[in-house]
Amino acid sequence: MPRIEVSTVIDAPPRRVWRQVRDISSHVGWMADAESIRFTSKRRRGVGTTFECVTRVGPLALTDVMEVTSWSAGREMGVRHTGVVTGEGRFTLRRARRGRTRFTWEERLVFPWWLGGRLGGVVGAQVLKQIWKGNLRRLRSGFAG
Repeated sequence: MPRIEVSTVIDAPPRRVWRQVRDISSHVGWMADAESIRFTSKRRRGVGTTFECVTRVGPLALTDVMEVTSWSAGREMGVRHTGVVTGEGRFTLRRARRGRTRFTWEERLVFPWWLGGRLGGVVGAQVLKQIWKGNLRRLRSGFAG
């Protein structure tokens, strides 16, 4: 199960970054690979929230089924992937120098055999890492100026 991790420093305090990140439906605004999010629970935030995210990487589109598994306001949001691609991921926010935020996104994903299985996971991890670096640039730019 390859581990993917990307990180950036955002020019805003963690509480302000959290206000943006806690709104799961807004993730399509800064995640290039997330086309749409549909909640499958009445909850829209917090542990137990479930949703489906239509994810597109190049010509490949799939529905990523997720459940929020950890939620520490201003510090962390964790999810479990239970769809075609399985695994776990989390966002962490840590105070950085001069009132900024270190935002880290890490995932451990398992790809099905028809997406290349273990080898597909290794290749997919490198592709996703590049896409997610761009996602974090877009998230960071929302706090610029």
